[in-house]
Parts: sequence; C-alpha cells; structure tokens
Amino acid sequence: MCAPAPRHVVPPPGGFEPGEIISLSKRLRNVTFFVAPTVVRRLVEHAKAHGENGDGIKTIVYGGGPMYVADIEEAVAMMGTCFVQIYGQGESPMTITALSRTQIGDRGTPGWRDRLASVGMAQSCVELRIVDSEGATLSPGEVGEVIVAGPQVMTGYWCNDQATAATLRAGWLWTGDLGRLDEDGFLTLTDRSKDVIISGGSNIYPREVEEALLSYPGVAEASVVGRPHPDWGEEVIAFVVLAQGCDAEQDALDAHCLGHIARFKRPRHYVFVSGLPKNNYGKILKTELRERLKVQNDNFAD
Repeated sequence: MCAPAPRHVVPPPGGFEPGEIISLSKRLRNVTFFVAPTVVRRLVEHAKAHGENGDGIKTIVYGGGPMYVADIEEAVAMMGTCFVQIYGQGESPMTITALSRTQIGDRGTPGWRDRLASVGMAQSCVELRIVDSEGATLSPGEVGEVIVAGPQVMTGYWCNDQATAATLRAGWLWTGDLGRLDEDGFLTLTDRSKDVIISGGSNIYPREVEEALLSYPGVAEASVVGRPHPDWGEEVIAFVVLAQGCDAEQDALDAHCLGHIARFKRPRHYVFVSGLPKNNYGKILKTELRERLKVQNDNFAD
C-alpha cells in the first residue's frame, strides 16, 4: 500500500488483517492500494462491524477476479467513491480495461448497475474485440472470447513457441476470457473459457450462478464449478460459505436460484464449507475445488 511518500508491505491473505489496513490508512492518510475483490469484501465487513468508513483511503484499485455487483454496491455505500477496477492478465498486465471511480460511483447514470458488473472500457493504448472461435467480430451483446492488441501485449512466452503461437494470432492476444461489449464499449466478463460449464449442450457461466447465490441473505462467499455427469456432460456444483451466525438450507438456496436464473443453470448440489481456497492475492482457486470434488465425489447428496 502507498501513501504520498512511504510504501508499506502488509502480510499476504494468510495473515491479512482488515483492521491493520484501516488503522494504517487513518494514520498515513491518502493511501492507495491494490487488492483482489475478496479482500475488498473483508475490508467492508470489518468496516461494518467496527463503524469505520475507510477514512484515510484515497484509492482502492481492485482486480484479479470477479467483483460481484452486490459486493461493490455495499463497498461504495460503506466507503464512498474510492474504488477503481482494472482488468488485465500477465500477458497484458493491468492494461486492458478500467472502470473509473466516477463510473463506479455515479448512480444517476442510466444502466449504472449493469456497468458495475463490467470491467470498464478499453484503455487508450488498447484495441479490444469480442470474437467467435474463428476470429469473426461479434456484435454488441454477443458473448465470445476477448482478444486485445497494442504495445502493452507481451511478445511471447519464454522458450515456449507452441504456447506463443496458440495465444498470439495475427497480432492479437487471445485472452481465454469470455465476455461481451455493450453499445458504449463497456466490457462485461462472463467467465474464463475453461470455467464454462457445458450441461446438456447448454453453456452455463459460473459467474451468473454465483451472482444469484450471493444475493441470498447470509451467503458470504460462493464459487461454482462443473463436475462430470454421465448423461449431461457436466453438472453445476456450488461451494457456499455462510456468514457468521447465519443458516441456510439447500432447498432455500435452490428456490432462491430458481427465482433468479433459468432452471437448467441452478446448482445440482450445494457444498457448505467454512472457507474457499485462495492464492496469495485472494483469488479463489477453482482448480482446488474441482480436485476436492474428485476425491469426495460420493459424499454429496442430491
């Protein structure tokens, strides 16, 4: 985290304490830091519990994972318009799109809530397109792969010509992210292509299911993955973390999902856990959740 002069290194999420960040911000003033969306959630929960409002924080830049609409709405309500979102990846670091504090905080803008679900607009040095599997540009509103070009894109992978050829095609970086552009150029990511669940021939985007689950009172975190199914190809499995002191039955969550998403998209199983596996940046590790399903496959009731 950065104040006007010094820089302070805080522990990774294993030892991360929201109260430490809040206290440092109040002491140092005009603090800026970069965090994953899961860390924003923990900061907001701490602020709510202790009557804080983010005093001393100038800017919180978030990225590296999905920020759910309910979470950023609550964050803005608690801590004001200090939030900025950026979207990028190692092959085009932090430079693809940005959603400014004004765009996040301006509730009077038509379609404001839809824009909260987006990752913003292409930055000035970036060309961005949404394409189908053949590379044809799709119309606004259509979901396809995000590809980008510009001086910020890598020249290739070190000593891996095969991966470079698969990722860089005709000057464009194929990100592996799926998304759609609106008429104004705001990009909304639907998921990583590898995370899309295909059930009965239909594409199910985990983020849509997660958004529905997180709108249920008492659900603190949720992550959705696919599990192989002999008849449907894959089925939807939801890992759910409940807020402290809250309770929820599978039937109640199922009814809630049916009221928010199509029936075929709803989870077939709900796995209640005390926490979700995350990396040092606070990003949820879906690969570990899939591995957990492999070893516990027979322990989940219908």
